[in-house]
Amino acid sequence: MSASPSESAGRPTVSEREARQVAEAAREQEWRKPSFAKELFLGRFRLDLVHPHPTPSTEAAQRGEEFLAKLRDFCETKVDGSLIEREGRIPDEVVNGLKELGALGMKIDTKYGGLGLTQVYYNKALALVGSASPAIGVLLSAHQSIGVPQPLKLFGTDEQRERFLPRCARTDISAFLLTEPDVGSDPARLATSAVPDGDDYVLDGVKLWTTNGVVADLLVVMARVPRSEGHKGGITAFVVETNSPGVTVENRNAFMGLRGIENGVTRFHQVRVPAANRIGPEGAGLKIALTTLNTGRLSLPASCVAAGKWCLKIAREWSAAREQWGKPIARHEAVGAKISFIAATTFALEAVLDLSSQMADENRNDIRIEGALAKLYASEMGWLIADELVQIRGGRGFETADSLAARGERAVPAEQVLRDLRINRIFEGSTEIMHLLIAREAVDAHLTVAGDLIDPEKSLQDKAKAGANAGVFYAKWLPKLVAGPGQLPVSYGEFKHEVDLSPHLRYVERHARKLARSTFYAMSRWQGKMETKQGFLGRIVDIGAELFAMSAACVRAELLRSQGDHGREAYQLADVFCRQARIRVEELFNRLWTNTDDIDRTLVKGVMSGTYTWLEEGIVDPSGEGPWIAETAPGPSEKDNVHRPIR
Repeated sequence: MSASPSESAGRPTVSEREARQVAEAAREQEWRKPSFAKELFLGRFRLDLVHPHPTPSTEAAQRGEEFLAKLRDFCETKVDGSLIEREGRIPDEVVNGLKELGALGMKIDTKYGGLGLTQVYYNKALALVGSASPAIGVLLSAHQSIGVPQPLKLFGTDEQRERFLPRCARTDISAFLLTEPDVGSDPARLATSAVPDGDDYVLDGVKLWTTNGVVADLLVVMARVPRSEGHKGGITAFVVETNSPGVTVENRNAFMGLRGIENGVTRFHQVRVPAANRIGPEGAGLKIALTTLNTGRLSLPASCVAAGKWCLKIAREWSAAREQWGKPIARHEAVGAKISFIAATTFALEAVLDLSSQMADENRNDIRIEGALAKLYASEMGWLIADELVQIRGGRGFETADSLAARGERAVPAEQVLRDLRINRIFEGSTEIMHLLIAREAVDAHLTVAGDLIDPEKSLQDKAKAGANAGVFYAKWLPKLVAGPGQLPVSYGEFKHEVDLSPHLRYVERHARKLARSTFYAMSRWQGKMETKQGFLGRIVDIGAELFAMSAACVRAELLRSQGDHGREAYQLADVFCRQARIRVEELFNRLWTNTDDIDRTLVKGVMSGTYTWLEEGIVDPSGEGPWIAETAPGPSEKDNVHRPIR
């Protein structure tokens, strides 16, 4: 009997429970700081945690604005986005220009040669450069948000920072390598190994979708250290020099969008890595990765905000120029509703991004849920915005920019933006995984006090103790979900001006309590099976995302009003967004209990057992031959090295 692909590749075989235990162990277990979103899911609307809206210091703002001015000039004079799209590559001279500008070190402290920008201005820079070329935005964010600089900032030693950060700030591009051909969001099955050998570790394995990997000089690699005498073992993070013997970039991958990104497949064969290059202790790799992503995920909403702003500009200009039946199409309600959605949602996405980023800069709050919600919400809504622009543009929305230009029209790359944005719903945690990740954090308080009650492996004594603790917690918590400020007509009166936003905040408060009651009822009903109710959990998270976005939009509108910066218009945008969001929230609440989840599961069983294969007849499958997942057994590379450092 031949070995399975996983066994032949040296990949550990783990049960579902073991995989969950690995993921759980990587979570940050404690909440040392308050969290607005965590409180929201518990039915407590802590507006005081986000209002008044935090703002950057004068010095940080000045430094950020000065860099944005230089970056804008560079984008306008040196970046040809259509050329990058056409040739599928960022010209070396553009990358070198970005290095000279200091763009590789936007988030790196000035003492290491970086610019020391705040998260707020780093995101503004990503949005700006991403509007010129999304591929450049990805290059810079993969390097700084999840590449070598961020893990070293959080977990590196002083010696590591002094050795690597100056390189990352000016000359060296970095990449983050976690995913493998058969391992995505289930890291318990990670196969890449790092075997201790004297003062070194020896790496073997294959990594897939290594964004920046084709051109990177430095890599953050997650590998499994075997347990042995003197070695705790477990998934561990390393800084690896890409030019090390045994490192081979075997492929430069191509995608439907982001055609200029340098994403590849990287193989490690007997690669020696000094123990001094290990980030943190053995076994801390997943915790390092997840903590890095808490703020690293905010780079994706930045690209979505940029796309939203551009879509609004094009929708406005095109809808004024294009006439149908005697008037501009913007004055037709069917098109006007789409423009309203684009404008209101873009305002809300920027509000969510800026609020989350400023909270990250202040470091007063734990933003692990806020960052995840921002990524989830922006990636989904950004895609809808781009799709609506394509619809408004009609046939021209489906036509490429080059084709439009060839026949004498403005080269508007609407279809490209749609393609480029699509990956954001998958990058750095797919929507489905984000639902589960956020849901786990949202129910953390319940599992902390009552988790042992539904754990089949706990003893009766443990269950009795958990029952007593749960009784105390719920006796205090449940009564507070009955009434609150959202039922008082004068609550949040400071948000009442020419446009009144206070009803929306009262709505958020009432529905945060309703959300908490719904979660409690579901846990009581399903108990240990709750984690399998992914449809329900996804809707719970989506409701929380809408309530968070409504809160952010109102708080941002009040900030702009207090600063005299388009305050009246901001209130109008926030009002429309909240009205649209409330409709979505009501639908999501209805679907918590009225849905097709059960019969969907039954149908899926039939599909997978072959009951409906007759439905697939009458077509030709254009797919090529080959395995679903490529074989990645350890060993030397048999391919040419396509690694291409940029100097």
